[in-house]
Amino acid sequence: MTKKNRNKNQNLKQKVKSRIPKDWLSEIRITYRIAMETVKGIAQTGLVNIAIITTIAAILTIFGSIFRVTLALNSFVSSMGSALEISAYLTDDADINSTINKIRDLEHVKKVTYIPKDVSWVQFKKEIDVPDIANPLPNTLHVKLDDTKNISSIMNDLKKIDGVNDTSYAKDLVQKFEMINAIINTATLVFVVIVCMLTIAIINNTIELVIQSRKEEIEIMRLMGVSNWYIKTPLILQGAIYGFLGALVAIIPIDIVQNYIIKIHEFFAIPIDRWAQYTVLFSVLTLGVAFSSVGSFLSIKKHLQV
Repeated sequence: MTKKNRNKNQNLKQKVKSRIPKDWLSEIRITYRIAMETVKGIAQTGLVNIAIITTIAAILTIFGSIFRVTLALNSFVSSMGSALEISAYLTDDADINSTINKIRDLEHVKKVTYIPKDVSWVQFKKEIDVPDIANPLPNTLHVKLDDTKNISSIMNDLKKIDGVNDTSYAKDLVQKFEMINAIINTATLVFVVIVCMLTIAIINNTIELVIQSRKEEIEIMRLMGVSNWYIKTPLILQGAIYGFLGALVAIIPIDIVQNYIIKIHEFFAIPIDRWAQYTVLFSVLTLGVAFSSVGSFLSIKKHLQV
């Protein structure tokens, strides 16, 4: 049969199938049978189920804990970074109020604090013993930003404002913050890949054992013309259930880690990201179910090609 004829036959089957009235009772029966096959597969695995769920839970616990700590560190870095300020040194003839208003109008500027040169000089003499000379310090504006990423652009804008003679900021400290952020994000991404590979490998081997134990039954179903999706779906669901149960178990130790992180936030008086915990829980559940399903699918696909 040529490719053209095969395509015609497939199109004809699809048209015929679409015109056949749906038997909802039959679909309910099929769904019930798939659910029973899933339960049967789990029951046949026996005590190995506990080992599978425990292993997945351990992997997801490590991932969830690292992910939660990563979010906390990002929050710390962001809070510390937002505390950094740009110092804008004014000329002697600068209009203080006009300059402050212009800086406040800049995008990403959160706060502008004026430090008179007399105040700075008094503070400087308290810290360092200097001879009795005229005050050489300029009037200073401390400019606080919403994010350290915007420092370069704000520095350029400040230099264009009349009355601003020079600017400075703790460049080394900002670079360290950015480096810490980059390391944390990279480490989290790497661990996600590791979690993916381990989970898929575990589920792959588990479903392979289930398939081998039901090999004759599956072959009989294939000889009887049972569609592949009917054979695949219970096994994929079985893998998904393993992932879901493993994620539920992992939530318990992750919640303990969350409580410790909250205490650390409170100790350092750093705002707590209330969505961080929900983000971690959603990620753990999603990764557990998704990767377990993928592991099942890969194992089934390999067997059905035999």
